[in-house]
Amino acid sequence: MGRYTGAVCRLCRREKDKLYLKGDRCYSDKCAVVRHGYAPGEHGQARQKFSEYGQQLREKQKARRIYGVMERQFRKYFKEADRRKGVTGELLLQLLETRLDNTVFRLGLARSRNEARQLINHGHFEVNGRKVDIASYLVKPGDQIAVRDNRKKKAVFKEIVETRSQQEPVDWLEVDHEKLQGHFLRVPQRDEIDVPVTEHLIVELYSR
Repeated sequence: MGRYTGAVCRLCRREKDKLYLKGDRCYSDKCAVVRHGYAPGEHGQARQKFSEYGQQLREKQKARRIYGVMERQFRKYFKEADRRKGVTGELLLQLLETRLDNTVFRLGLARSRNEARQLINHGHFEVNGRKVDIASYLVKPGDQIAVRDNRKKKAVFKEIVETRSQQEPVDWLEVDHEKLQGHFLRVPQRDEIDVPVTEHLIVELYSR
């Protein structure tokens, strides 16, 4: 599966919003959106007026970039959400939130979703006692996510816990930073998912 390898700060600037793609830097004055409140490139400071399609496209791109999902995979998530009973846009965000990389980030066991994806790919995590190295693995209510015992003493996790342990955990997860583990309690409701995405525009885009 392909992935974006370019400068992530450009993605935030393109959307003119904080997407929290670079961990601690996003919370500091060094954040590119704070320093440059306009899109990157030669015409970044020009006044932009988006068509209806342009607005829909920007929302889709923003969601993709927040969760670190490429177009083909994102479309698969949309098709799955559209197949299920319920509000398609809300179901789409719920599917994205149940990805293992997102869950590890939400638990505070990584400083960004990108770092969570890398740690998972390197085999640092297990789900219900079994090693899982697939970032797109979908966790279910009741699942336990933990750093594997032989990886817990690595310096990177000490640094991560020192950085993120003070942040408020989300309501649908339970975390124990001392044991470097957590539980996925339930699927979050839309009003609990704090991503700056207007999901009905994504539904309209794919429904064209």
